[in-house]
Amino acid sequence: MLFAVVLASSALGSGLIAITVTRRGLRPLQEMTQSFTRVGPTHLKERVTPSGWPRELQPLAIAFDDMLKRLDDSFTRLSQFSADLAHELRTPIANMLGEAQVVLTRDRTAAEYRQTIESTIGECERLSRIVDNLLFVARADAAREPIERHRFDARAAVEKIAAFYETVAEDRHVTISCSGEGQIYADPDLFERAVGNLLDNALRFTPEKGAIGIALSEHDSSFEVAVHDNGCGIAPEHLPRVFDRFYRAEPSRSSDGAGLGLALVKSIVDLHGGTATIHSDMGYGTTVTLTFPLV
Repeated sequence: MLFAVVLASSALGSGLIAITVTRRGLRPLQEMTQSFTRVGPTHLKERVTPSGWPRELQPLAIAFDDMLKRLDDSFTRLSQFSADLAHELRTPIANMLGEAQVVLTRDRTAAEYRQTIESTIGECERLSRIVDNLLFVARADAAREPIERHRFDARAAVEKIAAFYETVAEDRHVTISCSGEGQIYADPDLFERAVGNLLDNALRFTPEKGAIGIALSEHDSSFEVAVHDNGCGIAPEHLPRVFDRFYRAEPSRSSDGAGLGLALVKSIVDLHGGTATIHSDMGYGTTVTLTFPLV
């Protein structure tokens, strides 16, 4: 009888201790669950502090905080992108609407109507370019853009691209030079589009009688294409965001572009598994370097 009482008391005591220990052990998980329920588009600043947690659960808390930080950064970029897109599309639409309203205020000559139509066509072409570039960048981000890599002569491809921009460069008295050589492993059409965007961007910000240099270099496992201009340069605080869509640096580098050129270039390089970097010195110029893997 005594043995049964002792056994029952021991079992009861063990059960109470187990319940208490389990509740204390699960308390961090309950706190994390509460944090999960508070997470939303307006509460992405929520964080789970891993200090004071059991050692086994601290990696989970750190991983959760890192996930929230990435989500917060993504939502912030998405909100900024939406605002920039609305602003970029609003300008040509407002231009077309304003010109049409003005021309309809009274009878116009055929030449005036023609001028308005030509201006509207120009704005429509600008909208079309923006939409095309956005679609390309979106497909590239989703890895749905087709890519067909081949080995080809990078020097010949770059000289062909430079020749296309030679007329514009001559009008601005800007020289374009190429150096280096080698075989690159990339999609020829996408390579041409990336380097062409870099040249177009460099021409926008290179002063008259300036110079643009394209340097090619082949390494053991990669191929580099560096485009350098001697323009005004970009301030250091802007460099981390120059590859963002619609981002523009200080007004001294503003132009008629939509701010999609460098974003498109980065998307192309990402499709190839490469990297895009930028270096700039105020008053001395900017260098954008694209690295393509050779395998």
